[in-house]
This record gives sequence, C-alpha cells and structure tokens, in this order.
Amino acid sequence: MNRNFVLLLTVLLLCLTGCRDEQPGKAPSGPAPAQEPAPQPPPRPGCRGCHGELQIDAGHDFACTDCHDGDNTTADRDRAHAGLVARPAHPDRMARRCGRCHEKQVQGCEDSLHFTLKKAVNLVRQHFGANAKLDRLTEIPVSESPANRIELVDDMLRRRCLRCHVYSPGDNYAYVRRGTGCAACHLEYADGHLQSHVFLARPADRQCLSCHYANRVGADFHGRFEHDFNWEYRTPYTTRQPFIRPYGVEYHDLSPDIHQQRGMICIDCHSGETLMATGGRRITCRTCHAWQPGDRKPELGNIRVEDGSLVLTGRGDGARHQVVPLRDPAHEKYGRKVACQVCHAQWIYNDSTTSLLRSDTDDYEMWDRLTVQSDSWVEAFLDHNLYSDEDELEPAMPDGITGEMRPGIWYLGYGQRRWEDFIIRRDRQGVIRIFRPILDLRLSFMDEDEMVRFDNLRGRDDGLRPYTPHTTGPAGMFYRQRFSDLLQQDQQTESMP
Repeated sequence: MNRNFVLLLTVLLLCLTGCRDEQPGKAPSGPAPAQEPAPQPPPRPGCRGCHGELQIDAGHDFACTDCHDGDNTTADRDRAHAGLVARPAHPDRMARRCGRCHEKQVQGCEDSLHFTLKKAVNLVRQHFGANAKLDRLTEIPVSESPANRIELVDDMLRRRCLRCHVYSPGDNYAYVRRGTGCAACHLEYADGHLQSHVFLARPADRQCLSCHYANRVGADFHGRFEHDFNWEYRTPYTTRQPFIRPYGVEYHDLSPDIHQQRGMICIDCHSGETLMATGGRRITCRTCHAWQPGDRKPELGNIRVEDGSLVLTGRGDGARHQVVPLRDPAHEKYGRKVACQVCHAQWIYNDSTTSLLRSDTDDYEMWDRLTVQSDSWVEAFLDHNLYSDEDELEPAMPDGITGEMRPGIWYLGYGQRRWEDFIIRRDRQGVIRIFRPILDLRLSFMDEDEMVRFDNLRGRDDGLRPYTPHTTGPAGMFYRQRFSDLLQQDQQTESMP
C-alpha cells in the first residue's frame, strides 16, 4: 500500500513539472536561441555625427572645421579627417585661428614672457658664458653632438628643461598633460585627457599648476615640496606596482600661502593682463598692502576702493577680501630696504646642487634607484630598459620644442633638497632679499663610447638668484634675526671714516 502511494506521488510530481515548463508566456527550458544584433544606423554626416557628446560653450559654438579644418560634410572618417589640425591653438597657428576673434589678446601674449620664456633661457645661457641674447625659446640652437659648453647648455634646455611651455602639451602625468598655445590655459584637462571644448575665461589654479608644479613658484603657493628621487626617500614606500603620481613626483604637504588659505587663486593677483602683456606695472605685495587713501588704485581689475580701503573680489569664487594695510612700524622702518618675504616667507625651495648628465651610453643599471626623474619620457625609457623583456630602446629623447628625436638621455639628480634654510643677501639694487640656488647647476656629457666629454661644468658664480617664495604667512617673533647681520654691516660701513 505504501509502495503504491509513493509511486503515485512521484508520477504526479513529474507531470506537474512538465506542465509548469509548458505554461503560456514562459520561455522553454534549454539554451536561448542566438539573437541577431540590432542594426546600427549610419553616423550622420559632419563632425557632430561622431562627436555628438562634445561640450562647447556658446561663444565657440560654430563648425568644428572653422578651427580644425577637415571635411564637415561627410561621415567617412578618412575623408572627414583629411587635413585635420589637431591643435589649432598652438603658437604656430593661434594667430590664424584664435586671432580671428581675439586679435588683441593674441598679439599681446605672443611676445609675453610666458610665451617666449626669453628671461629664463637667457638667464641660463649667460650663466654659462653665452653673450648673445635670444628673443624666444624657439631660437635656441640645435646641437646634435655638443662640442662646447654653450652647445651642451642649449641641448639641455631644449630636451630636458623646457617642457613647461606653450609649444608642448606637457609631460605625460595626470595633472600635467594639457593643451598648447591658448589652450594651455583656457581648456580643462583631467587625468591627461581633454574634458570639453568649454573655454575658460578665467583659468583655475589647476591650469597654472600644469606648468608651475615640481619645486617651482606656484607649487609653493599650495604648500607642495617634492620628495627626493631616490626610492628610499619617497613616501609612502613604493613598489614596482603601477600607481599614479599626478605631478610626476610625490610631494610633502607644507604650509600653503596665507592667500591660498583664504581662498584666493593665482589669477587674483597675476591676471591675464599682467601675465600676457609685455608692459605694465609689476605686481608686488606693496601694490595692494602699501596702498593709502589718495593713492592711485592698483592696476588690478578685481580691486575696488570702498570706504577708504581696498577690497579684492576673488576671480574664482567671487568672495570679497579686505586688503590688510601695513600697520606695524617695522614696515615703515624696513619697507624700502627689506623685501616682504624676508620676514613673511614660511619656507623656501633650496635644491642644491642640481646635476644634469647627458648620457649616450646603454648603461642603465646605475639608475635603478632613481627611476623617478620628474620627466615622463626618461622614466618610461628607464622602466622599459631596466624591467622589460622586450628589446632595449636606444638612448634618445625628443626635443621639447619640436618633438624631434635625437641621441642621448638627460638624467637629473640633486645634492640635497631642503626647505628650512633661508639664504638672505642683497640684490643689485641693495635691497635685502631671499636668494635661491636656481643656477647651482653641474652639467656633464658622456658619449656612446663612454668617453667623458664634459665633466661637472658650472656657471660663472654660485648660482644664487633673488626669488620670491609664495609661502606668505605672519612674520615670526624673531624675524629681524633673518637680516640683522646685513644691517650691522651697513652700520659698520657708515661708522668708518
């Protein structure tokens, strides 16, 4: 009896299962039949047919071909891209492209120091003995195999130093890659990629820091000091696993400038009118803080006189900042003799000595602990030749201005990297200022036969030059001790018969 009941129950369950699988509206069991992909409509003719996600501001909402050339009437990729200009804002093209609408701005900036870099170029070349002055960085002579010290300096400038300029899209780091020419400041990049075609009338600090990173003015405004290159001195401790270094080298977080802490950005003081023009009044701390009622208003478009005092409106966030006037008697006593930052700088870049070696050899092992070089090309070259199983790359690197490849790799190193010691001297006008070993350089050159052609070349002097650290803060209790010895020398000189 029990056996018959179990058998009947089993048959009933099997029948129910079969019925359930055949219920209306339910897909039959087993593998689903292959589905044909839905046909994709052909792209619409014109640039926007493929680049429909492109964001652009109202002031530049015209045909892409007006700036980039190409063919805006076809959906064929090859025909559309024929004659394409990838970087219309490049200095070689910006007058014909950007200058059609912004003629005054283009004419003003193409001879500015930001575009020519002639001050920095001539400073280095003359330090090593060059007599002729150059008007712009593109005039630096090309030297395939340097035969004298000036040719070695020129090769170093073109291929190692001059990467932060508007002819180049920047180093291949996440926060450094950017546009060229006008686009270097007025288009936004993130993680090395262009974000949109929304042109920024007022660049943020991120655009400034795409050039003014590493231990240069601008990075100090944000309190950033690079770690040493050797892997033992960089934190957190790194391994061979890839990781992001947005500015090329990890950095210490030191005290930012007081203006940055208050929410101000670079262009609040260094506006386009002062950066991109060849003339005009130089902006200093005293431009705003030494102003008195009755004086002419400072040449800053975001400064207003209200109730007998200056008010600065932030160009980034629109916040209002009351400009603090100079009240301490020390400003009256020392103001014309001592630069502001001698008392108010919180820290200073003091990287010395800076050694630069051009090597045409295939000896890479010695750089195993110094593969971080603050130069993405050199780092990729070392990483490949030290750790890859593929064929070694020839020791060569591109010209930073033209992109042309030439023999030799420029390596960089420091004797020490410090921020706590202040070097106080007098400049040529007798003003007591902070100095920095900017030109404390040593240049060497080893050819492909491992023959040392130049060894430890140095310039005309110790390389110290006046510098304005953007690390402003309150003057400490013992600020006079920074320069009192120089004032004592004055008193001794005056007392001499």
